[in-house]
Amino acid sequence: MRVKTALTIAGSDSGGGAGIQADLKSFAAFGVYGASAITAITAQNTRGVSGVAHVAPEMVAAQIAAVLADIPPDAIKIGMLGRAETIEVVAEALGDHAGPVVLDPVMVATSGDALIDDAAVAALIARLIPRATLLTPNLPEAARLTGRAQAASAEEIVTQGRMLLDLGAGAVLMKGGHAQGGCCVDRLVTRHGVVEAAGPRIDTRATHGTGCSLAAALAALMALGRSPEAALERARRWLEGAIRGGAALGIGSGHGPVDHFHEGRR
Repeated sequence: MRVKTALTIAGSDSGGGAGIQADLKSFAAFGVYGASAITAITAQNTRGVSGVAHVAPEMVAAQIAAVLADIPPDAIKIGMLGRAETIEVVAEALGDHAGPVVLDPVMVATSGDALIDDAAVAALIARLIPRATLLTPNLPEAARLTGRAQAASAEEIVTQGRMLLDLGAGAVLMKGGHAQGGCCVDRLVTRHGVVEAAGPRIDTRATHGTGCSLAAALAALMALGRSPEAALERARRWLEGAIRGGAALGIGSGHGPVDHFHEGRR
């Protein structure tokens, strides 16, 4: 019996808390074998991003082709891409991959640093959102993708989610981390309706890489055969524990990472 596999296409975080590093840890936490294609190398730590070097588009394509030829993924997670030319080659390199694709439209780091340029947004909308089985924007990202102000109510959040469905995504997870209130509500918007998943808003600085980790966890669970609805419930429960456990790691002096392996540490 072959172990389930997942491919992450994203940027590398030298601090280990987000990007490729977070994705591979998230895959491993669910027993899924992780492969990777690096789109950019970032110099960053828990306090911020100090440099970004983009990988040549042809090398990004070569990495994806090498993995697809030998380690066919049961799911693909796409994160930071950064440039329109990178988005174009990723879309082409996916070819006829028929498995789940989780697209996390990474635009801004937890620290507030911009990670995608303006020219890439149109390419993302045209080339990759229609390929996404599940799109996972936070509220600022959803606003930028829809060209609207950041949603401030449940009705506006659902409206923007449906606008993103109209761009071709199979389902849209409107993450509630940037909303207000003591309860964090994620809303999974599909063509069949809206599923809400709520939990307490945790007061902690260990939030680096939460978006990457959630999207990767969803990809891992979908690789294992779960629907987006079933994957969301399990991934949220895991991420809540990871955020709570992050403070105990004692990593860095800024926004520390979550504890991807908290379930095994208990």
